[in-house]
Amino acid sequence: MKNFQLNIVKAEQFLVNGAVAAYEPQVKAAMETLEKGIGAGNDFLGWLHLPSSITAEHLADLKTAAQVLRENCEVVIVAGIGGSYLGARAVIEALSNTFEWLKAKKENPVIIYAGNNIGEDYLGELTEFLKDKKFGVINISKSGTTTETALAFRLLKKQCEDQRGKEMARKVIVAVTDAKKGAARVTADKEGYKSFIIPDNVGGRFSVLTPVGLLPIAVAGYDIEQLVQGARDMEAQTAMEVPFMENPSAVYAAVRNLLYADGKKIEILVNYQPKLHFMMEWWKQLYGESEGKDGKGIFPASVDFSTDLHSMGQWIQEGERTIFETVISVENADKTVTVPTDEENLDGLNFLAGKRVDEVNKMAELGTQLAHVDGGVPNMRVTIPCLNEYYIGQLIYFFEKACGISGYLLGVNPFNQPGVEAYKKNMFALLGKPGYEEETKAIQAKL
Repeated sequence: MKNFQLNIVKAEQFLVNGAVAAYEPQVKAAMETLEKGIGAGNDFLGWLHLPSSITAEHLADLKTAAQVLRENCEVVIVAGIGGSYLGARAVIEALSNTFEWLKAKKENPVIIYAGNNIGEDYLGELTEFLKDKKFGVINISKSGTTTETALAFRLLKKQCEDQRGKEMARKVIVAVTDAKKGAARVTADKEGYKSFIIPDNVGGRFSVLTPVGLLPIAVAGYDIEQLVQGARDMEAQTAMEVPFMENPSAVYAAVRNLLYADGKKIEILVNYQPKLHFMMEWWKQLYGESEGKDGKGIFPASVDFSTDLHSMGQWIQEGERTIFETVISVENADKTVTVPTDEENLDGLNFLAGKRVDEVNKMAELGTQLAHVDGGVPNMRVTIPCLNEYYIGQLIYFFEKACGISGYLLGVNPFNQPGVEAYKKNMFALLGKPGYEEETKAIQAKL
């Protein structure tokens, strides 16, 4: 079994010979900006050495809180939006049995996500589903006033108290919020909820290795020590002193910026393992929110192959040549399924008889890469040996570190998100929120 690997050969062939190695001074400068904390957004670098700073005591505290929820809940709702839920969901779904939630007898609480949309049908159906369930809530919000999450938590808090009583609700509602301020902190202190702190210097999209991600992952029954260890080892593998061409985050950041400068404006993250769908969603937020500003930025897209080869595959193969792909390849499947022989062979698949389904999947992966490269699409491949906590931890930190480097190479602040506030101002004005009278007038003039 191999270790974590980054292969850039099928991307380098689209660049000038030696371009990646020649880019080392710029990459090293970006890394130095990160390490010294001298760049824009330097007050949000708490994630940079987070893995190596997490203590055994902190993990034990998280596991104890998780166990209380596990012992008292059939269902746990993770209320959060963006980075406040995507990281946890990415890890949980990557590690989960796809059909576990359908089993009559479940090993772990069912994890459901709310507070990430304002769909009335979704919330209505959720509250109906919970009517006969022993449920708890992890409320994840630094401010406690983010509309989507606050609205969902208001509903869930009342339902939990009504169904389970105030005393049990106090036991099965956990807050992950600011240390001292904000509505969620006030509520947690007033109600006596167990709470964990979101560090001030860690932005939401970089927060999966804080209690934001670690608590839900522990509730779901996964090994947060191994997740952190994987990230810790990747932190060491991507340190400043590691030679440039041996540093996967540095090389990945370099190649994607070189391709961008050469007109490749869209990066498509690819998986051949359905469990990684929400890892793609987490990655899209991480890179889209970090780089898409000042009129710049690679557009992050994703596809689930081979499913999307029957839809987006046509565009990728023959559409505008403004794209490149990064494939997450999982070397070994957890299950073993062998193709059986069929006497009639009406589907013509007897040539596959005796082969593992994963071998078929791997040949689809290799065949697709060859076809797309021939079609003018640069390809990088990130390979992990299998889907477990350790390698998912490595993958998370690899992408986080590369994102920080890449943003500085691009010349933007990778750690702010001023554009996210635009829709909120309009929404509040349209809803008549106090304090938005001038914005309301301005919007009415446009309508």
